Amino acid sequence: MQRLIIPLLAALSAAAPAAAAGAAQPACATGQAAAPALARLRTALAHGRFVTYQPTALTVSDGRIVSADAASIRADLSVLRPRFDSLVTYDAIHGAEEIPAIAAALRFRALIIGVWNPLDEAELRAAGDAVRRYPDLVVGLSLGNELLFAARSDPGALGSLIARLHAQLPQAPLSVSEPFHIYYRETAAPLLGQLDFLLANVHPLFQPWFRDADDGTSAQFVANVVDKLAAIHCGPMLVKETGVPTAPASAGYSEARQASFYRLLRERLPATGGHAFAYFAAFDAPWRAYDALAAPGAPPGVHPEEAHWGLYDADREPKRAARELPPLTSPPSPP
Repeated sequence: MQRLIIPLLAALSAAAPAAAAGAAQPACATGQAAAPALARLRTALAHGRFVTYQPTALTVSDGRIVSADAASIRADLSVLRPRFDSLVTYDAIHGAEEIPAIAAALRFRALIIGVWNPLDEAELRAAGDAVRRYPDLVVGLSLGNELLFAARSDPGALGSLIARLHAQLPQAPLSVSEPFHIYYRETAAPLLGQLDFLLANVHPLFQPWFRDADDGTSAQFVANVVDKLAAIHCGPMLVKETGVPTAPASAGYSEARQASFYRLLRERLPATGGHAFAYFAAFDAPWRAYDALAAPGAPPGVHPEEAHWGLYDADREPKRAARELPPLTSPPSPP
């Protein structure tokens, strides 16, 4: 997650027009081998419902990772399936190797596999294996999470990796996951031309006007960002992270505010084959309040809001925002 200050005036202003005279045209990768998966991604954007997912059994403490088990992942995904049919993950190992098979068995529509450390060859192999084994489910790979924002990589290094993976997995659409403002940088322009689709994190919460603004302002901010990004990238786009945590109440967070934000965002940013947003996140994660890497750029210390982004609590009970979502009419899961 990112923290970037955008003035309220900019948040409320009309989105930048696409391709003004003399401006560069929107860029994206055009490999034909990935076209079938991109078509499935566009269908999922328009007709499915995405949620970002980390297993409830996965925890990180002082850099020590406790991997998730298959039974817990199946329990998680069984809870999500009535309201969500499309997933975005953050990791391809530490138990996440089990996600594609379980998601396929539960008849999820689409899966974007996150590769937390794209320099880890074992994690890349796990993601590649899933692409090959589940071609009708996996619609893309997300290489890293906020690597550029956290200065853990640079556009040149990511571009080289993407070129290699396009050669090794030509059938797999590729993207990176960054705060939206990273894509505005001139240095990001060559990278945009290598991405098959765009993943952006757009958090109104980190804007100075958020606390006193109404939920409609926050929802419109996200919609305006999507319009602006569409002027520089021609592939399909998913807002991977956006939302409102449900605690602590002392900071103005609540289930009611989370539900209101998503209700208004559905109105201001209706899903199309070109763009949609993912609900962030599936489940609360209590350990994230103490995780130094939970929010790149955050000051040291405890960040209680990081534990409460879920539409379901840590016991898999739905919060108000989840309860307001009608069940999906896509094919039901087998018993």
